[in-house]
Amino acid sequence: MEHKQISTIVFDMGQVLIHWNAPQILSAYNLSEEDGRLLTRELFGSVEWVQLDHGTISHRQAITQVCRRLPQRLSAVVEDIVSSWWKRLLEPMEGMGELVRELKDQGYGIYLLSNASVDLRRYFHRIPGSAYFDGLMVSAEEKKLKPHYDIFYALYERFGLTPEACVFIDDSPANVEAAMCTGMHAIQFRGDVGRLRRELGTLGVEVAEATQSEPEMV
Repeated sequence: MEHKQISTIVFDMGQVLIHWNAPQILSAYNLSEEDGRLLTRELFGSVEWVQLDHGTISHRQAITQVCRRLPQRLSAVVEDIVSSWWKRLLEPMEGMGELVRELKDQGYGIYLLSNASVDLRRYFHRIPGSAYFDGLMVSAEEKKLKPHYDIFYALYERFGLTPEACVFIDDSPANVEAAMCTGMHAIQFRGDVGRLRRELGTLGVEVAEATQSEPEMV
């Protein structure tokens, strides 16, 4: 069956529009290697972190439960990360702000679908290309998480999107596969905006090739 012409691009946020990883966040706290490992395991690798993105737990509940598993010396760090990690530097993904602006100038609808806590709207204006987005869907607000199909169907219904006319961009292979199963085209982003531009082009999206300011990653 022939696909509809692409009219809409849907972006993930972390590791797509911005760099987001535990070591980057923890680097702001001058921690020992041992404490860094503890926080990586007991906070970022926890059920509570997922529940924050799912919208099924409050910040205070998450902080309390995580702190029970950690030395008291780390309680203030846990509270600061859970409550306000986003107040620190949000490092843009190279070339992505320019790509979003270019796609908007070409007339594409631009949307965000992110697994994130309820804080996202408080800092989204600091995300590269945020001014060009037509709509956001945040997992914690919906109480739905990628890669479950229901959040994709909620996105289509909320914004009146036709899946076959959309391209979804996410760093997670599980999320990309789920998007494809619900009818969207999808691309796994691997940190290389030049490659992403080429892959969009193969789907018929009108986008320029990578420039010298957007080097390919190897």
